[in-house]
Amino acid sequence: MNLRPRSFGAKLLVLFIFVVATGQFATWLLVSLHHQRQARRLIEEQLRQADQAFARIIDYRNALLSAGTSTAARNHEIRELFVSDDAPTLASTLESVRLANRSHVVAGLALDARLLAASPPLNRAGDTFVQLVQRAEADPGERPTATGYGFLDGQLHSLVVGPVLAPDIIAWLAIGFRIDQEFVRALQELTGIDVSFFSPAGQPLATTLPPAKAQALAAALPRLPPAAEGLELRLADDTALVSTRRLPTGRGEHATLVLQFSLDEKLASARETELLLLEVAFASLLAATLLSRIFARRLTRPIHELVGQTQRIAQGDYTVRPAAYRLDELGHLSRSFDDMARGLALRDRLRDLLDKNVSPEVAAQLIRDGDALGGEEREVTILFADLRGFTTLSERLPAPELLTLLNRYLDRMSGAIEAQGGVIDKFIGDAIMALFGAPVPQGDAADRAVAAARAMEQALAALNAELAAEGRAPLALGIGINTARVVAGRIGSQRRRNYSVIGDGVNVAARLQALTRTPEYQTNIIVSAATVAAARAPLAPRALGRVPVKGRAEPVEIFAIAA
Repeated sequence: MNLRPRSFGAKLLVLFIFVVATGQFATWLLVSLHHQRQARRLIEEQLRQADQAFARIIDYRNALLSAGTSTAARNHEIRELFVSDDAPTLASTLESVRLANRSHVVAGLALDARLLAASPPLNRAGDTFVQLVQRAEADPGERPTATGYGFLDGQLHSLVVGPVLAPDIIAWLAIGFRIDQEFVRALQELTGIDVSFFSPAGQPLATTLPPAKAQALAAALPRLPPAAEGLELRLADDTALVSTRRLPTGRGEHATLVLQFSLDEKLASARETELLLLEVAFASLLAATLLSRIFARRLTRPIHELVGQTQRIAQGDYTVRPAAYRLDELGHLSRSFDDMARGLALRDRLRDLLDKNVSPEVAAQLIRDGDALGGEEREVTILFADLRGFTTLSERLPAPELLTLLNRYLDRMSGAIEAQGGVIDKFIGDAIMALFGAPVPQGDAADRAVAAARAMEQALAALNAELAAEGRAPLALGIGINTARVVAGRIGSQRRRNYSVIGDGVNVAARLQALTRTPEYQTNIIVSAATVAAARAPLAPRALGRVPVKGRAEPVEIFAIAA
C-alpha cells in the first residue's frame, strides 16, 4: 500500500509537520542530552567530594586515635600493667582509655601481636592486629605507628596501632572506631551521597540504601572494577552512578566502599522541564498543522485553477477568465499562463487561416521555419485534375449554384488527395494541382499519387450518385500524373508568395491531364513512364504508346491506369 501523499497540498502539509516535528524533537533531545550531561557531571563531582570527605574523616579520626595511643602509652600505670599478668586490671584501664578517646575499641597487644586485653572484650580478631603490628614495626620513625582496616568480632573498624615504650617497645596499643550504620548516616548527611560498605564476601556491612537496592548493589559488586568513578549502574527500578574504593583488611582481603547517587533522582526536575517541552512541542505541532493546512489551501488554490485552465486549453478553449493576479510568484505564473493562452489562441487562428489558404504541410513548415522555404531541386510526383465540361456547366447554372457545386466537387477531390499525403498546390478554376513528395519528402510519392487518383474517381462516383438523386447531371474528370525533378520553393512577390514547383515535369503532368479527353484512350487517368518506374507497387498500367508533348522535343511514353 502506497502511503506517500500525492497532492501538492498534502506534500506541503507533510513537509510543514515534518519540519516542525523535527525541530521540536531536536530541541527536546538536545535539552534532554544537556540535562543528562549536567546531571552526570554534578553527580561525578559529588561522588569525588564524598570520597575525599571519607578520606579526610578517616585521616582526622586516625590522627586523634594516634594521639590517644601516644598519650595512653606514656602513662606509667599502663606501662606497669603491660609487664604484669593482671589482664582484668589492664582491661579496666583500657576501658578508661576508650572512653577518654571516644573510640569503639582499645586493645593491648604483646610484642608478638598477641591480644592481652581489650575493651570491650573481643572474641574474634583474626590476624588483623598481626598485620598492623608488622606494618608498625616496618615504620622507621621514633614512634612507629600503623593505620588500617580490620574486622573485629565481624565488624569493620578503622584502627591505629602505636608502641608502648619503657624506653624500648614493650607492647603495642591498638585503638579504633567502628564503620557502622551510624557512620554511614553521618557521611550521607555530610555529602548527600548514599554510602555502603561491603565485606570481602560481598555482604552489606552498613548502608544508607533500602534493602532491595542494597541487595541489587551486592549482586552487581563482583562486576564492578576495583576503583570505579561515576559508573552507571541499574539498581532495582533506579539508575545510579557509583564510585568504589577498596579498603585492605589483611591477608589479601578487602572491604569495599561504594558511593552512589541516583541519576533518576537528579534528573527528576529536568524530566518535568522535558515533559513541559513535549507539551509545548505537541501544541506547536497542532498549531503548525492547522496553519499549514490554511497556507497549503491558499497556495494550491491558484495551482488548481491553473490545472483547470490547462485542461481547458488541452480541449481547445483558450478563453482567459478575468481575475486579479496575486503579487507573488504564483501571480506572475498565472499572468504568464494567461499570456501563453492568448498566444496559443492567436497561433491557432493563424494556423487555421493558413490551413484554409495553403496546404497543412506548407502551413506547418511555415510556422516552424518562417520564411525559410527557399528553392531546392527534388524529385516529386505532380498530379493535375480537371473537371470536364465545366464551361458548358457554368453556362447552364446560376453563379451561386455553380460555386456551391464546384466547392462540393473540390472538397471531395481535396479530401482524397490529402488522405494520401498529397499537398494541394493550387486550385485553377475547376482544375487541381497537387504535389507528392514536397514540401515533405516521401519515398513512395508515385504510389501515393496513383492511389489518390483512384480515390478521386471513387469520390466522384459517390458525388455523382448524390447529384443524380438531386436531379442534376453527372460530372467527369481527367487526371494526369508525372514524376520528375523540379525546383520547389516559395514563388511570388515580396508581399505575397505561394509554395509551388516549376519545371518541365509540371508541364508534362498538365499535358497528360489534357490527353484524358482523347476518346480512343478510354481512361480518366494517364501517367508517364517515369511515374510507372518510380512506383514501388505494381500499378497494372495499360500502355498507350509514345505521344508528342507540346514544348518537348522528345515524345513521352504514357500509360492508362484503371480505377
